[in-house]
Amino acid sequence: MVNKKWNSDFRLGDSLTDEQLSFFDEHGVIVFRNFLSNEKVATCISELKRIEKQWIDEGKEKVNGIPLKYGKDDDGNTTIQRLCFSSLYSDALHDLLQEPKLKLLFSLLGPYEGRIGENEKDGLVINNYINTKNSVFSKMGWHTDSPRDLFLGQKIMPMLNVGLHLDTCLFENGGLRVLPGTHKQGIIKLLFGKKYFVDNNSDPKEVGFDMFAGDLSVHDGRLWHRVKQSPLFGEPSRRRVMYVPIITGKHKPKNAHSKTPLYHKLGKVIK
Repeated sequence: MVNKKWNSDFRLGDSLTDEQLSFFDEHGVIVFRNFLSNEKVATCISELKRIEKQWIDEGKEKVNGIPLKYGKDDDGNTTIQRLCFSSLYSDALHDLLQEPKLKLLFSLLGPYEGRIGENEKDGLVINNYINTKNSVFSKMGWHTDSPRDLFLGQKIMPMLNVGLHLDTCLFENGGLRVLPGTHKQGIIKLLFGKKYFVDNNSDPKEVGFDMFAGDLSVHDGRLWHRVKQSPLFGEPSRRRVMYVPIITGKHKPKNAHSKTPLYHKLGKVIK
């Protein structure tokens, strides 16, 4: 069935339940409701706007080697639609990543020892999707997160991508789509199962969720996923999500002298 919606009533308590662990192990994705309070969501949005204005005023193009994705709003004003390493520029966002319950997610990695990658990969990323005539970021094609390791000259290591959702995005309005169970696929299908970022087509096996502001999602880095464009336009289509990686393996922090990875350079060509 194309565009199938999954419901979720999971809550993140003092530990992950056997049911939650089993669900994630089978499907490679899970959604926890009401992780952030309305107050914390408002704080995150306020910090996003503050950082965005600061970086626009500074003319900042990259952070720790990672390019920022600039766009325009309907009035022609400059916006940043993808920010990276955001928590390094915000005490409030940094403190959010110290939330003890986030560390409970480490158990989804099984025997591997995880850590929150605040200063690794792209750090805390804030994606600001909106469907307008001037937007450069209204959707994202099928991809997995794992090949980044290959571009960085290392073997693929288990990782999680944790999403903190700042806007309500119901299933019919687009948003996250995943192919459940593909986190267990072999290396050939992981690398060549779909055309990375180019393929935006629906898949008969894909599923999505109703997402509400304050929800938390987790997907395995090896899982095929995409962001479906909203059928709405303007402000009703806006979907802001903060993503932070939980990673394993050797610690490889980024800094102001870090080089831009090849996959980001290719991203300017592949849209």
